[in-house]
Amino acid sequence: MNADSVSRHLRRRWLLWVEAAALLTLVSFFVLTGVRIAHEGALQELNSADAIVVFGAAEYAGHPSPVLRARLDHAFDLFRKGIAPVVITTGGAASDPRFSEGGVGSNYLKHRGIPERNLIAETQGSDTAQSAVRVAVIMRANGLHSCVAVSDAYHVFRIKRLLEHEGIGPVYVAPRPDSRPHGVVQRTYAVMREASSYLLWKLGMT
Repeated sequence: MNADSVSRHLRRRWLLWVEAAALLTLVSFFVLTGVRIAHEGALQELNSADAIVVFGAAEYAGHPSPVLRARLDHAFDLFRKGIAPVVITTGGAASDPRFSEGGVGSNYLKHRGIPERNLIAETQGSDTAQSAVRVAVIMRANGLHSCVAVSDAYHVFRIKRLLEHEGIGPVYVAPRPDSRPHGVVQRTYAVMREASSYLLWKLGMT
């Protein structure tokens, strides 16, 4: 074997080691992050805070979807318990520009009995990351610092990191009850989807 062949062989072995290390790092990230997502999704951190932040879900012609309604009802219960004096609803408009998730959520809570002065609607965010940025702006403008984040179980891990990245804190989580997917396959898929979204955000790709 001549010198060129030896060199090519060493380069191939080096590349294989690099690829194996990268794969191991990626697998480790997903496993560890998945555990953290599942753990945080089981928490109910009912600590006093400046605001309750409800992350949006679908709305249908001005009415909250079942998922959004469940999140809003959970936020309503937290407000009634005195967890925070302000509820911020989030989410922009989808196909119908007349309605936004944040606006629909705010109207729903107002009709349930929360005074309008205790409600703030974030209506421009097109995804979780954008809503987190806008919520942080709203909170700073209103002198609010801490919050309890309400969403689905496997969503709150990423929400907490997004809000903390924007300088909000402390951030507590209170996922809506019974929001973990049923079945191992569904739970695994949901966790991996959230871990992937978190990784893309960490890499600056979202």
